[in-house]
Amino acid sequence: MVQLSPDTGVEGWDWCSGYHYSDNSIMGFSHTHLSGTGAADYGEVRIMPIVGDLKIIPGPKENPAIGYRSRFSHSKEFAQPGYYSVFLEDYNILAELTTSYRVGFHRYTFPRTDNAYIIIDLFTRIGDMAEKAWVKIIGNDEIVGSITGGHFCGARDPQTIYFSAKFSKPFDEFGTWKVFRIDKGNREERMLSRSDPFIGAFVRYSTKEKEKIMVKVGISFTGIEGARKNLQEIPDWNFERVKEEAKKIWDQELIKIEIEGEEKDKVKFYTALYHSFIHPSLFSDIDNKYIGVDDKVYTSGYKHYTVFSLWDTFRSLHPLFILIQPERNVDIIRSFLDIYMQSGWLPRWHKGNRETNCMIGTHSDSVIADAVVKGLKGFDWDKAYDAMYKNAMIESRDFNQGRKGITDYKDLDYVPGDRFNQSVSRTLEYAYNDFCLAQVAKILGKESDYKIFIKRSQNYRNLYDSKVGFMRAKDIKGNWMDKSFDPTDATSTHYTEGNAWQWTFFVPQDPYGLVRLLGGEEAFVKKLHEFFNTEVPIKGPPDITGLIGQYAHGNEPSHHIAYLYIYARMPWKTQEVVRKILDSFYGIEPDGLCGNEDCGQMSAWYIFSSLGIYPFCPGTPIYLIGSPIWKRAVIHLPSGKDFIIEAENVSKENIYVQELYLNGKPLNRLWLWHDEIVNGGTLIFKMGNKPNLELGNKKESLPPDFIK
Repeated sequence: MVQLSPDTGVEGWDWCSGYHYSDNSIMGFSHTHLSGTGAADYGEVRIMPIVGDLKIIPGPKENPAIGYRSRFSHSKEFAQPGYYSVFLEDYNILAELTTSYRVGFHRYTFPRTDNAYIIIDLFTRIGDMAEKAWVKIIGNDEIVGSITGGHFCGARDPQTIYFSAKFSKPFDEFGTWKVFRIDKGNREERMLSRSDPFIGAFVRYSTKEKEKIMVKVGISFTGIEGARKNLQEIPDWNFERVKEEAKKIWDQELIKIEIEGEEKDKVKFYTALYHSFIHPSLFSDIDNKYIGVDDKVYTSGYKHYTVFSLWDTFRSLHPLFILIQPERNVDIIRSFLDIYMQSGWLPRWHKGNRETNCMIGTHSDSVIADAVVKGLKGFDWDKAYDAMYKNAMIESRDFNQGRKGITDYKDLDYVPGDRFNQSVSRTLEYAYNDFCLAQVAKILGKESDYKIFIKRSQNYRNLYDSKVGFMRAKDIKGNWMDKSFDPTDATSTHYTEGNAWQWTFFVPQDPYGLVRLLGGEEAFVKKLHEFFNTEVPIKGPPDITGLIGQYAHGNEPSHHIAYLYIYARMPWKTQEVVRKILDSFYGIEPDGLCGNEDCGQMSAWYIFSSLGIYPFCPGTPIYLIGSPIWKRAVIHLPSGKDFIIEAENVSKENIYVQELYLNGKPLNRLWLWHDEIVNGGTLIFKMGNKPNLELGNKKESLPPDFIK
């Protein structure tokens, strides 16, 4: 629930998560953050220690002394999973942070002074300031309050977060502020609207040299009592113990995959694994209470989650959870179904207890289908199917739920571009979502539903214009739109965060059908070559980055495309391109990602691809085989079994797979069943510096066709 970390800014693209490495001043430490999203939010309950004059606004980066900001140096900054520290130069204070699941733990080492302050800013959030806030000082060691705000990606309603902050030392003085009025000795203050902003509370101490004062902050979305109960996670003031426990918890997760290889690549890998476990975020309190989308408090028998960046994470992150965190994935799907029972709809991009107006498709369908086809138990498959079915059949009157344009899609077999924006991308994603429904319907024995949805999964064909060789928009009468068609144009309203080049290849459910549609294997391979080699600049938003021709690794619609060569019997080209992406677009410096992390998707792609396997189409129980970079990797499975991957002669030059052996037997195909991994075993690669043009090239060795 807590993502306690420093904030250096709250406005602009580079500060969507509150921190940017280019800055040299810090404005405090808030308890909620989003990991690498392309839109800003959270940043609640910001705490800052200062000395000297009491200041109540952050102040500008250009002149930190005007406000409570402090300059800092990266040379005096340290971070590891579960712990962060920085020296605040303007105040001569060492700030240290650690956490439990629901509590942020601060330790501030002050200089000798009679004016040591700890302030809590309730107004200055990330991206969008608070709309309402309330703070109250209880006794001489506790501050409680709430903050209401946040309209992530245009979400209609804000959310409210509550906190209880306990201090290790009784206050010498306390007070509140609102607007620019400081009220020393005042115990309670409310901000009813943005017309009376800048609300907060402060406490003052007289401190000895190097005196440590600690603050424990429990947060909750259910109320003050929930926040107070959550403080039970840290019953004492032993900061070192909590820090070590946080490290131990992270170690238990990061050790689930062990690798042997170059040190620089290992830094990339474990950073990626760390990123993958930040979201979705815990949302239920220590007593399993959480607030529903209807603003009622519920009690679950499991951990309830939030922050579902599903348009991104369905591709690689949730398949990774199925392998190494299946119990978490089950609780995430249970959380989906809680949301469905409360609102009538599965989540699409969910944050806090609010659905946001963000992205397209209904990729909770994908996450559920992937779990079902891979045999994950622990949630109600029939209820999940009912919820998916509603996505596919009923148009919501609410702008941020279900599939926009689904009525026209059912009538026309495509979404018309003169009635709905992003119509091409919607059509392609709805066809994939329909495929996911078909797979679950088949397993549940719903044969008539299966036939309906497997047919609809081929609706992508209706937007392919063979004259221009791309997927493009049609109007409601079936006429092609955009007479001055430009496949490199990502500003077109018909595509989502991409252009026609990238979206033409979004048919993960039917790659063989796509090959045929584009003219057969030879023409398809030629098109892929052109895709990766067309250097024309892409017109579009700033998150279309990490370019190889028209391939954009910095944004998700491209993430599966390198693996398409396998279906056209040129797998060595997949091995080549995947290695280029791994080497070019992931680094160990602060700019180590080439685009939006998007709650773990960018990192999960790296984890799978560096291991040499990839979940090309979630909703199917197979993984494609690419090009591993590790001499040896061991996936420790929840069952207690291990799946071991060894790559003989692997190097920066030896990127091509020469031979494959599964459990000691030759493997003549470049794909694996899910059960072949989860049952444990050993996959051995023999690598070389020239392609093996025969491996995986026979028709009988190609991945299965799930559309038949």
